[in-house]
Amino acid sequence: MSNNLQRNSSFPHILDTTEQLIKEKGCRHTTLQDIIERSGLSKGAIYHYVSGKDELFGLVLKSKMEQMNNSFNGVVAEAAPKDADLPIQFIAQGMAVQTEGHDVTSKIMTYLLGQIDNPKVGSILSELYESSLNTAKSWIEIGQKAGAIPEEIDAEKMASLFMVFTYGLRVQNIIPKNSGPRVQVEDIFKLILRSLK
Repeated sequence: MSNNLQRNSSFPHILDTTEQLIKEKGCRHTTLQDIIERSGLSKGAIYHYVSGKDELFGLVLKSKMEQMNNSFNGVVAEAAPKDADLPIQFIAQGMAVQTEGHDVTSKIMTYLLGQIDNPKVGSILSELYESSLNTAKSWIEIGQKAGAIPEEIDAEKMASLFMVFTYGLRVQNIIPKNSGPRVQVEDIFKLILRSLK
């Protein structure tokens, strides 16, 4: 097997294995040794891609963001010209799912935020934030080019506000609550739609 082919097949396998272990055990209890054993790959194969568990967790988040971006582009391709409803519904559903406390991305984000004083983790989170911000900005710009979002909306500022909202949803959904209303997909959809009109 060529090195490229092995790399291309091993890396997604590592990410999938890591995600499954986080679902089962949580971030704190998932170790690199667990990932090595479950994936069937050598320690060297894992360390070929990452220097440690935190970096691997960050790469899982980045992979999820790339998957969501690819799906978004597919939804945009299906949407009627100048119609933002379908893409915004997709974003709202994605935000609702990814900010739930039981979602892998929320578990990883919470875990990494708890270690932000570690310079490596701080760097990982900064990179993820910038990447997410740029993705959100590009989505708004795509809507503007399609005529579905007014040109006068500041894409960078709006993307930054969406990041604040998303992080707030994550915090709200990880803190145990006994009662009170929860933000629903329809609420997120209406907020985004009003913000972009």
